[in-house]
Amino acid sequence: MDAYISALMGLAGIAIGSLTSFATTWMTHRSQVKEKHREVEAAKREKLFSDFIAEATRLYGDAISHQKDDVSDLVLLYALVAQMRLISSRPVVDGAELAMARIVETYLTPNRSLSEIRDLARSGAMNFLLDFGEACRAELAAGYLSARR
Repeated sequence: MDAYISALMGLAGIAIGSLTSFATTWMTHRSQVKEKHREVEAAKREKLFSDFIAEATRLYGDAISHQKDDVSDLVLLYALVAQMRLISSRPVVDGAELAMARIVETYLTPNRSLSEIRDLARSGAMNFLLDFGEACRAELAAGYLSARR
């Protein structure tokens, strides 16, 4: 009878050890998958923010030297903001909408000379992406910190 108890205890030990090893492997894999998902999501956001900055900057430069009532150039910018509405926080979307409004306002003003552009740059008036950039930085940092918890 003692041989049976010893054998059963040995089998129980093996089963517990195997179960522990399986649980540890499963939890490690699950954690790695979550981390990879967070990294992919952060990369998507960074790409979206970068695309918006590039397009907004291009349009703002065009708006300073061209006065027009045509909105066709703004379509891509509106599409980028719509994508942000799906995945970004309210401060990021608000910053993007503010930058977009600034671009539209600039298109409606008379063309600027090079000396006027220099004066705008020196005064900081051309820094229309400041709020957007700060909101993006905060969102990306918050995503990074939540991924580390």
